[in-house]
Amino acid sequence: MSMTDPVADFLTRIRNGLHADRDDVEMPASNFKAELARILREQGYIEDYAVEAARVGRVLRVTLKYTEDRKPVIQGIERVSKPGNRRYVDAGTIPKVQGGMGTTIVSTSHGVMTGHEAKRAGVGGELVARVW
Repeated sequence: MSMTDPVADFLTRIRNGLHADRDDVEMPASNFKAELARILREQGYIEDYAVEAARVGRVLRVTLKYTEDRKPVIQGIERVSKPGNRRYVDAGTIPKVQGGMGTTIVSTSHGVMTGHEAKRAGVGGELVARVW
């Protein structure tokens, strides 16, 4: 099966797993998805992630995070730049999410990083996703 937007698939699987009250979700792995999962873990949106060998290729397992009363930590997650409509920004115009309470994920020439890190480094890039 051909997948036209693996990043949107990654975000949708996380969103669907949270709505279904799952403890973890699995998806085909890639280095870019592993970087997205790393950022989500560093920002405290997911418990952990692991890239594991599968029958064919590798699989990315993301352990979802909930509050004590079992509400998802991620309130919203969406793709910003899409294959048919790429969004690029420079360091000065990286948007804030929820007044700075959320996270913007940016793919830069220095790697995948949060919007705050990209501003600090003075680099722009493609707006991949917003998480709050």
